[in-house]
Amino acid sequence: MASTTVARFSLIFYAPPSAVLACKSAIFKAGAGCYPGPGNYTECCWSTMGTIQFRPRDAANPHIGRVGALEETPEVRVEALCVGEDIARKAVAALKIVHPYEEPAYHVIKLEDF
Repeated sequence: MASTTVARFSLIFYAPPSAVLACKSAIFKAGAGCYPGPGNYTECCWSTMGTIQFRPRDAANPHIGRVGALEETPEVRVEALCVGEDIARKAVAALKIVHPYEEPAYHVIKLEDF
C-alpha cells in the first residue's frame, strides 16, 4: 500500500544576528515553518546562537571580515519544517535572495515518518 504522506524536510541555515529576521520572514512567506494538523501552527522555527569561523580566500567578497584574515563572529542557526519538496525549494530560493552572504550556509534534510 503506497503512502500518501507528503514528504517533510528540515531547512537549517546560519545567518548573522542582524539578518535573521529578514531570513525567517522570507522562508515563512515561502511556506516554511508550517505544521499541518489540528494545531495549524505557522512561523515555527528553532534557533540558537553560536560562533562561526572562516578565512576568506583571495576571490572572496566577505560580508563580514576581510580577505586572508581568520574571522570568528556570532551567528544564529535556524531550523524550520518544510512540508513538501516544493516548499523546501521555495524556502531555499527565498533565503538565497535575502541572506547577506555571497553563499549562505544551509542544509535541507529529508525527514522520515516512523
